[in-house]
Amino acid sequence: MTQIQLSDTQAIILSAACARADAMVFPVTASIKGGAVGNVCKSLLKQGLIEETPATDLNTVYRHDEERGPITLRATSLAYSILGIADNPEEQSGGPEQNIATPEPTRRRSGTKQEAVIAMLCAEGGATIEEITAATQWAGHTARGFLSGALKKKLGLTVTSKKVEGRGRVYRLG
Repeated sequence: MTQIQLSDTQAIILSAACARADAMVFPVTASIKGGAVGNVCKSLLKQGLIEETPATDLNTVYRHDEERGPITLRATSLAYSILGIADNPEEQSGGPEQNIATPEPTRRRSGTKQEAVIAMLCAEGGATIEEITAATQWAGHTARGFLSGALKKKLGLTVTSKKVEGRGRVYRLG
């Protein structure tokens, strides 16, 4: 069985839908604008992770169909299994069961620079930009970008900084 790879945005949208009691995709909580929402939803529909269903709330309409009226999107059982969520409300209410093979969890590489920086930031003393650049061979602007982009925005980690006398600005994971 092929494993479904989700982008960060797809994972955020699916996770939010699966966290709702009705498993509805809308309203989208991800900070994407314009046609990007439509493109992500089309991709998720194509993969069978979400499905169209009649909309009861006009604030959650995805599209209008001449025959069925307003249509919205809902997470499927496959979405729950891909995300590793066991509490699918459809399964609890005795909904239709599907034979879906659960994919193997994604394996992360060990010994990466990301892993090394996270370990440095988790250490009791934290890490300075100079220490991070020495350990990773990155330029200073790359290390700062990694802290704000990859750690804060993509992984959602809280990175704090404090100026320490004799050492400079020290970064830690909150």
